[in-house]
Amino acid sequence: MRILVCVKRVPAPGSRINVTEDGLNVDTAHLGFTTSPHEECALEEAAQLIERHGGTVSVLTVGPPEAEEQLRYAASVGGTEFTLVLNESGRDWDPLQTAASIRETILKLEAESGLFDLIFFGNESADAGGYQVGTRVAVGLDRPMVNGIKGLELGDSTVTANREIDGGFEVYTLATPAVLGIKEGINLPRYPTMKGRLASKKAEVEVASTDASAGPQISVRLHRPEEKVTETEILGHGPDAAAKVVDLLEDLGVL
Repeated sequence: MRILVCVKRVPAPGSRINVTEDGLNVDTAHLGFTTSPHEECALEEAAQLIERHGGTVSVLTVGPPEAEEQLRYAASVGGTEFTLVLNESGRDWDPLQTAASIRETILKLEAESGLFDLIFFGNESADAGGYQVGTRVAVGLDRPMVNGIKGLELGDSTVTANREIDGGFEVYTLATPAVLGIKEGINLPRYPTMKGRLASKKAEVEVASTDASAGPQISVRLHRPEEKVTETEILGHGPDAAAKVVDLLEDLGVL
């Protein structure tokens, strides 16, 4: 079985995000980066599948040279082959250009080594949250695709995928090759072992270029919302605070 997982380098969750002076990009000077959480789960799901069924897990990312860090992390938790589609523009490409570059690279990889049975994306990226790239790639490859996947099982030339809804699941059966958008919570990603970390340092990363052109979507401005400050008021200490607590509960309608 051949599985491809597409991942994205994103600011670490909880990071303070600052915007550059021109308002068109994120200031990365003091940011830490990681793999988008949905895609961590996609990578774990792929690793578990090949542990059960055999095969390879190829990992692809589009980004700056520094995105090699995310590929080496993937190598430490089960990835076997790695491709970096280089973007040295200093800013993220729009979804159309990103999808076109991924589709172009997938076709090259498949021409060399055969079709991928499954291609995994994260449900959406942790930074842009556009929900577009995976679907655009699937349409470009003319392959079935379902997003929001929280469980899957392999069949004979098929994959059964569960998408969580209120009160249950929608169940889809797709003929392979297929594309799936994996949602966080489908599994618990493993931590890299020492053996995995050492192996990741030796992993070969193929650097690819692309002729994909920019799409018509244009970033106008990034806006960082105002921070909400929570203040704590001390009502008092000991028995002297009891009357104020009662007044507060009455104001809240509890009493």
